[in-house]
Amino acid sequence: MTTWERDAKTLQMPWPFTGREDELELVRGALTAGRHGIVITGPAGCGKTRLVTEAVRGSDCARVAGTPETRRIRFAAFAHLVPETASLHGAFQHLTGVRLLFVDDAHLLDDASAALVHQLAVHGRTRLLVVTTDGTPAPGAISRLWTGELLPRLTLELLPREETAHLLAGGAAGAALEPLTVNRLYRLCQGDLRLLRDLVDAVRERGLLTRVPDTDSGSDSDSHEWAWRGPVPVTTTVRERTAQVLDRTGLGERETLERLAFAEPLPVDLEELDLRALEHLEADCLVRVDDQGAVRLAHPLHGPVLRAAAGRLRARRLSRTADLCGPALDAERAALTRRIERADVRATPAPVGEWLVAEGVPVPARYAAVRARFARLRGELREAAAWAREGLRAGGGDPSCRLELALATAQSGDTTTAHQILGGRPYGGGAVTRPAAAGSDADGAVGEPAGDGCRAVEALTGDAYDAVRLGTPELAEGRLTGVFAAHADALAQGDGAALDRVAEQLEKRGFLLFAAEAHAQAVRAHRDPRAARTARTRAVALARRCQGARTPALSGLVLGELTARQRQIVTLAATGLSNRQIAEKLTLSVRTVGNHLYSAYARLGAGDRRALPWLVELPDAQSA
Repeated sequence: MTTWERDAKTLQMPWPFTGREDELELVRGALTAGRHGIVITGPAGCGKTRLVTEAVRGSDCARVAGTPETRRIRFAAFAHLVPETASLHGAFQHLTGVRLLFVDDAHLLDDASAALVHQLAVHGRTRLLVVTTDGTPAPGAISRLWTGELLPRLTLELLPREETAHLLAGGAAGAALEPLTVNRLYRLCQGDLRLLRDLVDAVRERGLLTRVPDTDSGSDSDSHEWAWRGPVPVTTTVRERTAQVLDRTGLGERETLERLAFAEPLPVDLEELDLRALEHLEADCLVRVDDQGAVRLAHPLHGPVLRAAAGRLRARRLSRTADLCGPALDAERAALTRRIERADVRATPAPVGEWLVAEGVPVPARYAAVRARFARLRGELREAAAWAREGLRAGGGDPSCRLELALATAQSGDTTTAHQILGGRPYGGGAVTRPAAAGSDADGAVGEPAGDGCRAVEALTGDAYDAVRLGTPELAEGRLTGVFAAHADALAQGDGAALDRVAEQLEKRGFLLFAAEAHAQAVRAHRDPRAARTARTRAVALARRCQGARTPALSGLVLGELTARQRQIVTLAATGLSNRQIAEKLTLSVRTVGNHLYSAYARLGAGDRRALPWLVELPDAQSA
């Protein structure tokens, strides 16, 4: 009998498991009594195999997997479990003792193996965990598992940005990565965990990480943040993911792709572009044309890889130098400033600045200050601090960048360091003497000044809105307009419903931290406990996206009425302990711990343990 062995293809080293708690519980639930299993589908690299591996950890589980090389070999996937000469019925009989079977890459199974899986689903006692990749043809016997409603189907999406950042923050990279590097990795990988793992390993092993000055969070030298700048390593996985562009040899197509790689976006009517080649590339989804007639590469990974693969002479001919980026950089800065002036900080593309950072080119302080301010107003505090540091390195102590770094640091709860950054300069103005979380008298100096006719932006350039955020709306009377004035009125009247409506408007405009604070204030204003729990849930969900925000308003997210045991378990869960670790520490069963947490979540209005750091005051708690 031939034995086919195959190593785990995904996350072979012990990267922390994150971002799939709900899906993990769903998969585990499919293995309980009376259930027959589940099919997990999703795009390549989204973590399907890792999810199932976590779900069956500690269980007696048999594993089989399809491979491209063995699709025509009968029962190849089951070669270690059944004789290759067995009939379908005989193979089925050989598996009667298997109670749990994990079928990986089921879309690559040979027909006999696929038929055997189908028979197990129809007649067997074996619980099945079947993994298949979207967008690839699967044997009919496999697709009928869910189309014929034999097994439920769970579709995984690629890991979102917040969860990717949480994964990297959990030590997956072997070092603390600064936010601009995390953003770059996410842009390149788009949630593809296999690609992310490959890139992180290559960057680390090739010594491409450099320490970021002034990011030491403690006495341990390993607490520094690290940055990745420079070309993308063209690894095997990167090559596989970009084969469509690297192998393009059509007349004029490779030249067009490379021109875009070094200077996108380009106008579609540019004389140097081959329109016929563009049409072919667009038809194959390798480029896209926006409503303004600008041409871009379809995937963020394609440009860096094409640049890295180009020879030195070709790169020298096609590259745009930093000085040639000046007009485009000024246009981005002006666009961001206009958004701030209009009190609209929803996410907007600004690729030129990101390209300069990725290439390790100094970023002008004037631009970096606006990027930092835009990120801070969105609640992206670590990113704001990173942009401010970029500007300080380029601008030799630029005051606007220094102020932005101090404000982001203060909103993260470290007012001592914020004062040190400003050289002891106090925050706030007028009657607001506590550290301001968003604005101050000096805040108006950051970026471009607000237009005279843009009264709504007074909330962002003075101390009036800080008074509202700090719980003293009377100090802002008559000084605010629009949604900011509505926030002040709702808080002054103690109207919880109105505060929730204000929070929704702020969220729509991109002010995630302000929205979280408004919901948190609504918690105390609501008389209906159910409305208060809903507001707390929304506040926590938004605060989780604000990169470690610690402001006075958010400190109001209190635990609520919990039993002593629930409080004890919730506090341990907030420090990052798993249910099993908590059970061992308190000498309880894992089921008991889970039940207590479930009851606590219901009382707190929390969705899962990722919300707990905002509900439990822990001296060393770190945000996801």
